Amino acid sequence: MLTALLAVLLWLPGWCMALATLICIAFAVHEMMDALKKAGHRLVVWPTWAAMALSVPLTYFWGHKVMVPLVGIALLAMTVQVLFRKEPELTDLTMSSLPLATVALPGLALVTLSMIDPYAWRSAANPEPWHAVEVVLLAVTFAVPLAGDMMALFVGKAYGKRKFCPAVSPKKTVEGSLGGLAGSVLAALIIFLLTLWLCDGKTRSLLPVWWQYLALGLAGGFVGQMGDLFASLVKRHCGLKDYSNLFPGHGGMLDRLDSVLFMTVLMYCFRLFFLRY
Repeated sequence: MLTALLAVLLWLPGWCMALATLICIAFAVHEMMDALKKAGHRLVVWPTWAAMALSVPLTYFWGHKVMVPLVGIALLAMTVQVLFRKEPELTDLTMSSLPLATVALPGLALVTLSMIDPYAWRSAANPEPWHAVEVVLLAVTFAVPLAGDMMALFVGKAYGKRKFCPAVSPKKTVEGSLGGLAGSVLAALIIFLLTLWLCDGKTRSLLPVWWQYLALGLAGGFVGQMGDLFASLVKRHCGLKDYSNLFPGHGGMLDRLDSVLFMTVLMYCFRLFFLRY
């Protein structure tokens, strides 16, 4: 169901994907904040919510350059509020910034990927390939970690013997991790082949070249697994099995998005430094 919804959103204007992203990220942020509160931490939460609320309009008018000041101001607001408490604790600040840095910030990066060039939609008489570029980059962002998760689960159950990171996630195995990396690379290369078939030359000139898809598959598979382990570490710290019961039998929104969020940061950096527009 979620995969079908994602496929529909990819073909809608960027702001639709951006708003859907914010809704999903809002659930994920709330889940992490709730988990940390249950663990006894006194969080400052309003700067994170304010940054998320402002992200879409600010990105629409000024682009991805608003990301750093937006997050910086939110961190400053958290710092000021904690400093002027009766009993300021460093852990209050670090735990308050955790949902912002590890959930909201990747979510805002996904918003910017969803709004590569919002003005292209205003000129139907002179269409540009921006939306196709957006679709491909978002497809890589989601497909690489999700394919890695599925392949890691399959290979780990079938062939897993050696523990990968037992202190954090006892069920994960080295064999499953390697299978996950293979699945991530395969997903990236399949998307590359689809671009050769579906995209025209102008669009392909704006997209990654074949070896970059390969690198994104490898790096994305790795960071996706680290995102999954990080989410498990937070749950272990908070004494939880799942972040919520939003998807009965499958956990919460953050349980579904943990690997995607880390992949999003990688894709944002890749787009910023390597793509030719």
